[in-house]
Amino acid sequence: MATRGNGRPRRPSITDVARRAGVSVGTVSNVLNRPDQVTPATRERVQAAIEELNFVRNASARQLRAGTIRTVGAIVLDIANPFFTEVARGVEDRLAPDEYTLMLSSSDQDPEREARYLRLYEEHGVQGVLVTPSQGSLETILALRDRGIGVVLLDATTEVEDVSSVGVDDVRGAALAVEHLLDLGHERIAFINGPDSIRQCVDRRAGVVAALVAAGRDPGAVLTEVTVASLNADAGEKAMHELLAIDASRRPTATFCVNDFTALGALRALRWADVPVPDAMAVVGYDDVAIAPMLTVPLTSVHQPTHTLGWTAADLLLREAGADGPAEHQRVLFQPELVVRTSTAGA
Repeated sequence: MATRGNGRPRRPSITDVARRAGVSVGTVSNVLNRPDQVTPATRERVQAAIEELNFVRNASARQLRAGTIRTVGAIVLDIANPFFTEVARGVEDRLAPDEYTLMLSSSDQDPEREARYLRLYEEHGVQGVLVTPSQGSLETILALRDRGIGVVLLDATTEVEDVSSVGVDDVRGAALAVEHLLDLGHERIAFINGPDSIRQCVDRRAGVVAALVAAGRDPGAVLTEVTVASLNADAGEKAMHELLAIDASRRPTATFCVNDFTALGALRALRWADVPVPDAMAVVGYDDVAIAPMLTVPLTSVHQPTHTLGWTAADLLLREAGADGPAEHQRVLFQPELVVRTSTAGA
């Protein structure tokens, strides 16, 4: 394999394939894009050269030459979570008029996986990246920005001055949920939370504690917290089973879940245990995804403007990708709202 001047391997080019096969670059291009225009014998010779050199076509270079496709990458915590599906739709709706395409990936809350996708996006030549950070450190993300690729933090907040972000006030959102449960008369409240490496989990816990303190309650006496490793329905179900195992005299009568996905699992556990909702256990979620009002027991949830969140983040990114870039980086913070349904208020 050929090497660059710095000694690192050089990626085989279409010219290398043409030289190996003894044909013109145009013939190799025809084999790749219009094989019916090439004789079978020549086609076989070119294919053999491609395999020998381990040649992979550079899709980004081809697209840039054609000037037809522009790409934005997005990395969220979990595509399976309806919240991020709805956010991604907002991103797409903003990108479409400007003829950008979206590449979407899940980090699964894994910083190494996040870094791998960032590297792949950069290799693919994306014009910008939207990232929901998988951990507190932004080092890898900022390094990408420093190499000239636009970056906007999605569903996140930051104190870094030269990075744009779009998020929701999760401290206030969690406080709304707990204030609602206190107003209903609940004295023992559970909180199913995620890992503290996720900013949203940290902020929502802060909101829970702030609401209890503001109401004159001792968080240590009122709150039972169960931490789950993943923010999905299975984790929420397991956490609720832990809560149901507590002696009835000390068991919480209401549960606030860090997101709707964990709340779905919690409701499933309650249904299988024949625990009536909300009479024996009230449940509040967070995100207010589209299916929340469609459940057998419609879910009270903290509403986030998911579509607007995605649309705004994509809009900021496109402005950063413009010829002159933004006049200044922006930090947009939306305010949440509590939507009360049967899971706390009854029929």
